[in-house]
Amino acid sequence: MRQKPTVLAREIVASSRLFRVEELQLRFSNGVERTYERLVGKGVGYGAVMVVAMLDAEHAVLIEEYCGGTDDYQLSLPKGLIEPGEDVLVAANRELKEEAGFGAHELEYITELSLSPGYMSQKIQVVLARNLYEERLPGDEPEPMRVDRISLRELSSLAQHEQFSEGRALAALYLVRDLLTQRGEFSL
Repeated sequence: MRQKPTVLAREIVASSRLFRVEELQLRFSNGVERTYERLVGKGVGYGAVMVVAMLDAEHAVLIEEYCGGTDDYQLSLPKGLIEPGEDVLVAANRELKEEAGFGAHELEYITELSLSPGYMSQKIQVVLARNLYEERLPGDEPEPMRVDRISLRELSSLAQHEQFSEGRALAALYLVRDLLTQRGEFSL
């Protein structure tokens, strides 16, 4: 395993309500020094969760929400922050209820993904939710989210959809489809 660079200096160079920009002065094992900047979450942070919720053996839940980063309504998977002291699976079920109006009798941790590890420290836990039932909890969204669905057979077309651009969500859907296929629970 490669030796990580030595941190020579670390400084917060910008801050907002949600994020901080941290500047790192690094020295690599070959003596080369570089300055890196990265976006770090504000405060302690408990992580985030993204839910692949299966309506049946083939269809997953999508939600439509306004996304400030793209200044547009986008389709994605239900997701949100993990509350202090909250288990990943409990957080997944809560977010599913808040954003899509479903709870799940079966929840399974799949993996952890990052968005842009070169510039961001945030990671998200992917959870598979099955055996759904209707239940809605009030969430922190400013407006109700539209609920849609996608067939696991149509993931390549989803990547071409003008309202879908989140790479983590697409990766999570492909990972779940492959896992279910390997288990013999889904076939293409």
